Amino acid sequence: MDQHQVAAAIGARIRRARIANSMTLMALASRAGLSEAFLSRVERGKAQTSIANLVQLCDVLGLGLQDLLAGETRVDRTDISVYRGSDAARHSELESTGYRWHRVAGGAARDSMEVFHLIFPRKNRMTAMVSHPGQEHCYVLSGAIDYFVGGEKHHLEAGDSIFITSNQPHRAENAGEGEAHVLMTVAQAGNEALPAEWWRLPADMEDDDKQRQTQSKREKTS
Repeated sequence: MDQHQVAAAIGARIRRARIANSMTLMALASRAGLSEAFLSRVERGKAQTSIANLVQLCDVLGLGLQDLLAGETRVDRTDISVYRGSDAARHSELESTGYRWHRVAGGAARDSMEVFHLIFPRKNRMTAMVSHPGQEHCYVLSGAIDYFVGGEKHHLEAGDSIFITSNQPHRAENAGEGEAHVLMTVAQAGNEALPAEWWRLPADMEDDDKQRQTQSKREKTS
C-alpha cells in the first residue's frame, strides 16, 4: 500500500476502535490531546499523524501500537488464555531498535494487565524515558539489564526483579554481553487504557515533554 492507503487504513481502524469503545470524536480527541478537527481528518485518511499521536490514541482506546498498524482485532476482555512455548517463535521485532517481544497474556481492550516476553538486543539501546499511570513488574529470565527509574539506575541479573509505579520516568537497557530475556507485566490504573511501553517505541522517539511541545505545534499547522 502507498502512504495514502496506509493513512486511510489506520484512520478506519481508529474510528472502529472509537465506536467499539462508545466514544465520541470529541471525547477521544480530548483524552488523546488532539484537536477534534485534526482527529476527524486522521479518521477519514485525509491527514497523516506521528507515532507519538498514535501512541496517545492507542493508550485511550486500549490498543497496542502494533494492533493499530497491523490492523489486528481483539476481543473485549480475556476470560482465559493459554500460552504455549511454541508461540515464542512469533516474536515481533522493532527494526529501528532490535528489541523483540511477544505478548504472553492479556492485552484485550478491557483487560487490566498485559504480560510480555521481552528480548533485549546485545548492542542497541533505547534512550527514551516514558511515564504513564499504572504499575509494572520486570523479572529477568536470563542476562542482565539496567533499569532506570527517575534519576536512579538498578542493575538486575537473572532471578532479580523490580516493581514500580510507572508514573515515574523509566526505561531499561541491556547490561550484559549477550541478549537479555525478561518477563514484563504492565498493569493499568483505574479506567485508564493499557499503555504502550518504551520498548514498542521507535529508537528516535522524543521524551514526553518534547512530544507534547511538538504535538501542539503540529496541530496548529494541520
